[in-house]
Amino acid sequence: MPFSQAKSAHQQETFRVGVFYDGTLAKARRNVDVTIAEGRILSVTEGAPGGEHLRTVPCMTPGLTNAHVHLEASGEAASQDAWSRSTQNERVIAAVQNARKSLYAGVTSVRDLGCSGGSATSVAAAIADGKIEGPRISAAGAVICMTGGHAWFLGRQVDSPWEARKAVREQLLAGATCIKFIATGGVLTRGAVPGNAQLTPEELQAGIDEAHRHGLRTAAHAIGTLGIKNALRGGIDSIEHGHMLDDEAIELFKSNGAYLVPTLTAPTCILEHAEDGKQPQWALEKARLVAREMQVNIARAYRAGVKVAGGSDAGTPYNFHDRYAYEVELMHRLLGMSPHEALHAATAVASELVGLTNGTLAPGEPADLLLLERDIADDITTLYRPLGVMKNGSRIVDRAG
Repeated sequence: MPFSQAKSAHQQETFRVGVFYDGTLAKARRNVDVTIAEGRILSVTEGAPGGEHLRTVPCMTPGLTNAHVHLEASGEAASQDAWSRSTQNERVIAAVQNARKSLYAGVTSVRDLGCSGGSATSVAAAIADGKIEGPRISAAGAVICMTGGHAWFLGRQVDSPWEARKAVREQLLAGATCIKFIATGGVLTRGAVPGNAQLTPEELQAGIDEAHRHGLRTAAHAIGTLGIKNALRGGIDSIEHGHMLDDEAIELFKSNGAYLVPTLTAPTCILEHAEDGKQPQWALEKARLVAREMQVNIARAYRAGVKVAGGSDAGTPYNFHDRYAYEVELMHRLLGMSPHEALHAATAVASELVGLTNGTLAPGEPADLLLLERDIADDITTLYRPLGVMKNGSRIVDRAG
């Protein structure tokens, strides 16, 4: 259903739901009535006899939260080259299009962790003002990196603890609602070694402290072991990727209460398309290195009790914004999460990290929800094509009839 024809959030509506997931790890409820009014969940009650007039749906879940996206990137095969060939205006247009694709795929909140020229912060404001459609967005603005470091082309380069503080203040002034630091090298920047630490412990600690002083949550791109631990010791709120973590890092995660956003889709998609000839060889070689570490270490961290939040790194090669369901599937398939646990990671846990909503369905919560044709416990791939998507009680997608 087109956005302009979306059902009003002010109209009361009740669904008879076959299997209901509220976003927590509480056991799924069966045969419940969910009533929505004024854009929020009014009630969730046991289904009463005589509900034939109600609209029935096989399964309902909260809308998904993707805790790691890059809205101005669209899954191009050679990310750095594609960025260098695009203009700032083209990137803003791409961010608008990708925000819309995310929402129509059932993603009702995202955290954009790196953009150029304030594209994501501008799109976030336009969505909040009702000018365009898209998910709620928490945006980091420019990433904070060392001079010549990973993602320098969309970053604010710094070379001292004071510069790191100043860079945080600049992002705050520009409208950022979270801050991202580059603690190690990465896959998609030519010459950056994923295992090598980049920003120093002192730079990370100063920047993280400055962000927290202003109430901003923090994330660190960190693949290599030392960089992961540098960021955790500096008080970071989330580690993005974290593929080379070790036992000491696991203990730091747990003692600090930090989140791990594994972005399983990013290296997986790169390697699934390794033979297409469109990706640079240096990126493929680094992706292979990262993938060898990823599954074993992330699964070990999850089993040890580290908080894993869903985030796909959407925008990286072949990693499309309307395919966040693949990250949920990979958390189930590669990490050994049950479908329910994977959904929890991509709703309540990711939302807790991002801080825009609670990511749950309960009285008083925003009516951000998905209507699905099957129980996710029977088929997690049902998330790929929701029958319906609601944000704030407005019906964005309606395939259920």
